[in-house]
Amino acid sequence: MHDVHAANQILKIVLDEAQKNSLKKVNIISVELGSIIEHGEEINPLNLKFNLRLLAKNTPAEQARIEITKTTGPTWKLVSIDGE
Repeated sequence: MHDVHAANQILKIVLDEAQKNSLKKVNIISVELGSIIEHGEEINPLNLKFNLRLLAKNTPAEQARIEITKTTGPTWKLVSIDGE
């Protein structure tokens, strides 16, 4: 369930940035994911990607390619978004 929470936070920032930059469509979402432990489990990149896709349905990010790079540290970071 913690993957959904992180995905929701990331998507909110993506959609806010898309709106600020007048993007009608988000093509790429690039995220760095550290070792985040919630409820005794580490957030898995594949689960995070799955949940981002699920939450992005019917939004400008619905068809976005999601790139998740593992990094060190206990946090995640939205690196960039690309769109039109």
